[in-house]
Amino acid sequence: MADILIRNGTVVDGTGAPSFTADIRVADGVIAEIGAGLAPTGGERVVDAEGCIVSPGFIEPHTHMDAVMWWQPSLDPLPGYGVTTIVIGNCGFTAAPVHSDPEVRMEMVKIFSFFEEVPEKPFLDTLPWDWSSWSEYWASMSEKCRVSTNIAGYAGHIAMRLAVMGMDAWTRVATQDEIRQMCALLEDAIDAGALGMSSNLMDHDSKDRPVPSLVADDAEWSALIGVLASRPGSQLQVILDTFFKLKAPEQMERLGNLCRDRGVRVQMAGAGGLLRFQDSIREKMWEITARQKKEGFDFWPSFAHVPPTTALNFFSSSSFAQANEYVWHEVVQAKTAEEKVALLEDPDFRARARDSWDNKAFKQSLVANPHMMLLMDSDTGAGPLGLSLKDLAEQRGVHPSDALADWVLANGVNSIVNRVPHPMAYEQTVEMLKDSQTVANISDAGAHGQMLCGGGENMLLLTTYMKNNDLTLEEAIHVQTGKQAEHFNFGDRGVLKTGYRADIAVFKLDEIEARPLKRVFDVPDGKGGFTWRFTRDPAPMRLTLVNGVPTFENGDFTGALPGEFIGPVIRKVASAAA
Repeated sequence: MADILIRNGTVVDGTGAPSFTADIRVADGVIAEIGAGLAPTGGERVVDAEGCIVSPGFIEPHTHMDAVMWWQPSLDPLPGYGVTTIVIGNCGFTAAPVHSDPEVRMEMVKIFSFFEEVPEKPFLDTLPWDWSSWSEYWASMSEKCRVSTNIAGYAGHIAMRLAVMGMDAWTRVATQDEIRQMCALLEDAIDAGALGMSSNLMDHDSKDRPVPSLVADDAEWSALIGVLASRPGSQLQVILDTFFKLKAPEQMERLGNLCRDRGVRVQMAGAGGLLRFQDSIREKMWEITARQKKEGFDFWPSFAHVPPTTALNFFSSSSFAQANEYVWHEVVQAKTAEEKVALLEDPDFRARARDSWDNKAFKQSLVANPHMMLLMDSDTGAGPLGLSLKDLAEQRGVHPSDALADWVLANGVNSIVNRVPHPMAYEQTVEMLKDSQTVANISDAGAHGQMLCGGGENMLLLTTYMKNNDLTLEEAIHVQTGKQAEHFNFGDRGVLKTGYRADIAVFKLDEIEARPLKRVFDVPDGKGGFTWRFTRDPAPMRLTLVNGVPTFENGDFTGALPGEFIGPVIRKVASAAA
């Protein structure tokens, strides 16, 4: 690890304070000095940052790299976008704790693979699975998993339910003894360094089963929240139903009742209701948020600053099932191309698909809005290309489901249907970015590799939002650095300050942008070969430092893997005091 002196840069320190010109000295992975005109010392590497912004490294607060990081330690494209810390274990989906029964462990893998569209075979084969508890999992990762960024993580509610209840976790409430066992697992995780517990109040699986956390009653929730309350710096992360049955307002009220007077920090994904189809619940959600903040709740809505810009494929996509269109999901689940073609040609399938499309699919879903489905990416080139499914169906005088089936048959089952992004409530997005008690930059990086690439969307805060004069430079950096670190109680990261860890990004504003999606074939397919995922070219950063080590420089990933597994600093302080 070489000591580094970054000279002549415009320092934006992550606190939201005005920028200033200064040099930053890094020694032994820590910011040793900040000031003007610092003189180089012997053996110190000098980086000229004139004309560049020097900021804290960016924090990705909502990723699903839990499996991916084992076979893709670079975490591409994150180093090229200045990311130095990521949070895993969101939405109740974690690789630990696990049940001793291999069938139940496989259930957790299936859940993760379905919802986050992570390849199942490498998930099973690459991870060592030498743990049962979360503390053993964290120890195994710390020893065996080298990565390019720092990693913080939650213990998942779904994983804990399965670890204690086995397959019963899907169907019934827990007994008092089972609740005590779950509390013990959560205590183990938090004491080992977990941020707290993540949970899920939205999702249904490929068989249309509510995820196990949706089955939990108030007694279970209250006991687990009690564990969080007993551990300083712990928090609850939960995804609300703002996409399917739109139950988020009543879920916010339920969480408020469960957390009242308990001092627990809660991060609620989707609580802003920023997509236009959420208009029917947005006003109610904002009213609840304002009231809960006035009442002193430590509740933080979390949100994305860009709408979902996904693609739909016919091998791994959860889009049909998540739209409540389980007939077309049969095509995704069919194992071979021949089986998929047979279904698409089958008159019975087509009749069932039309009925499901019209009568079962959620009205806000992609399936119910064929004007948002763009036929752009053909495997055979047969076409037609460049028009929407709605246009194609109208041209041919057929049902949209039949038009899609015909198009896939002509263009190949490896073709991709792109989606027009859902319109957003832009003004309210800006309002939330400026709010002191929100978590922005929710990207889902690492998940849905053949649907999207959330990594790199942080650059839009420094391009689009700044060019629109909606954010200042200091605000755009604060929302993805110091503000995130405050929320997670990282304590010694997220701000450029003497004595803090040297997680630093250096970049020129006129060089960076969120690059377009592209396909790369580097994901193990479990058969000795590789399949594809979406990624992006680098923003690029001039330099990304993680714990003082360059991970991105000269336009490319350096190959360094200096990331550490971290937890809330507040808990370390509390433990030391005890």
